[in-house]
Amino acid sequence: MAVLLAVNVGLPQDIPWQGKIVHTGVWKRPVGGRVMARRLNLDGDGQGDLGGHGGEHRAVMVYQAASYRYWEAFLERSTLEYGSFGENLTVDGLPDDEVCIGDRYRIGDALFEITQPRVTCYRVGMRMEEPRMANLLVSHRRPGFYFRVIEEGLVGAGDAITREVQGSGMTVAEIDALLYLPGKTPAKLKRATQIRALSRGWRQSFEDLLAAGPGASGNAGLSGPAPEPAAWSGFREIRVASINQESSLVRSFVLEATDGALLPRARAGQFIVLRLQPPAPRAAIIRSYSLSDTATPGRYRISVKRGTGEGSQYLHDAIKEGDRFGISAARGTFCLVDDARPVVLWGAGIGITPLLAMLRELAAAAPRPVFWIYGARDGMDNPFADEVAGLLGAMPSAKHLLGFSRPNAHDREQASFNVEGHIGIDDLVALGVPADARIYLCGPTRFLQDMRGKLLAAGHTDVASELFGGQEAFEPGIVGAQRKAPHAPEGEESVGPTVSFVRSGLTVHWGTKYMSLLELAEACDVPVRWSCRSGVCHSCETALIGGSIDYTSEPPDPPADGRILICCSQPRGDMQVDL
Repeated sequence: MAVLLAVNVGLPQDIPWQGKIVHTGVWKRPVGGRVMARRLNLDGDGQGDLGGHGGEHRAVMVYQAASYRYWEAFLERSTLEYGSFGENLTVDGLPDDEVCIGDRYRIGDALFEITQPRVTCYRVGMRMEEPRMANLLVSHRRPGFYFRVIEEGLVGAGDAITREVQGSGMTVAEIDALLYLPGKTPAKLKRATQIRALSRGWRQSFEDLLAAGPGASGNAGLSGPAPEPAAWSGFREIRVASINQESSLVRSFVLEATDGALLPRARAGQFIVLRLQPPAPRAAIIRSYSLSDTATPGRYRISVKRGTGEGSQYLHDAIKEGDRFGISAARGTFCLVDDARPVVLWGAGIGITPLLAMLRELAAAAPRPVFWIYGARDGMDNPFADEVAGLLGAMPSAKHLLGFSRPNAHDREQASFNVEGHIGIDDLVALGVPADARIYLCGPTRFLQDMRGKLLAAGHTDVASELFGGQEAFEPGIVGAQRKAPHAPEGEESVGPTVSFVRSGLTVHWGTKYMSLLELAEACDVPVRWSCRSGVCHSCETALIGGSIDYTSEPPDPPADGRILICCSQPRGDMQVDL
């Protein structure tokens, strides 16, 4: 019979790592006595990054004593303290290659259900002082797994573990390998998508793999569905057809082709890259902006908030109707899923722009439950108010929520908002947002990180997000410190392919000094986005960062889906990188 050997808890703390401070709860240690297992956690425990860990389906992490003995031998370590792998429960028994998703186990007074394998993460490598650890857990098929708490209760070391319900028949090791390792088959993927106990995020990954098909490059289960091929490569000249002032700080630009042809239809939620050319000797300005309207045939609309950046200032101060500049084809996968499930569009500040295009698309589609949620400073900082009201009026069943963090006297007199302060999870509950809704978030980094974590903790597992603010890094767990603005690397070379970091507004040459695109990005202080689920580079075992790429010259053998996991890549031609 399986037995609980240790209960391990630990609150998040700030840990120095590679010149940064990581806020993490991976340091768990055994505690005596009995501990209460609650729906979202054990008493006394916490997670540092709720976007990647925690929540109802990842409430309790489990690891096996047999795996401890295995790693002690493999890593040539002396006896490891229980909790070293970040687990809450160390058990004798329950091997990954025998227990199944959906199995339910009674431990002490609590009842648990297996929901998914551990999501491998660089933090366990920090704790173990072994940078390969995230990759080793997968390749050696010893990930461990998460429990959902079905019945709350007290647990303690020495409790017997008994299975009360047999689950899906697909083991934890089998599910983990199906996502991360070769050998996928459509039959296995379809079977995995039908396991109701499997957490929504993992089922979505398998649905993406099924949709991509066996011939797809990369791993759609890790990176999401592959984007459609770009309508054109490089930059295409357009003309500014009209300009509209949406608010005191937001201005919209309607763009059309200069050759008389219609611009190809873009999907709501996608963005384009602009190449603006100020008078000599100023260099070209490269910036990316979401499309705020994709429904007008042959035209695109972007809406830009005036800020301190060179791009927004040039657009507001210098660009007039009739001016011409270059744009890339529309790209991006932050798009609506075509099904009947309820949709929540939740934006903050200028993050409204892609959501507004989505709202217009929903207004023209078959009816489905729609929730529009938007937060701004006050009524003066509420662009598109009339446009949103018109679209919502075309959907009588749609519900909406408008929050002003600092409403002015006119706002109060007109009662033009619903929530004073910042909109929270309780407001969504009051609005009647169902647990199975698809939620689309767009706004600044702090808003995204805060709301994603709270939504996951509240049981909303289907959350897509788009970051606004090119100067902000998305590095899970990294404590926010002041970063340098992206800049050309010291001693920049004047030869070699050009790399445009479009979200950072920087174009540099990739010379021979930098062996990888990652090295070049770090030398430029370009914010990079670390991926917890992408694993590590098979060549150098460095944690991978995710981005998308578009070649502006014709390289040999370009990636089929336009995306890369940046590490040991070599230059293939001039390129734009979504960082």
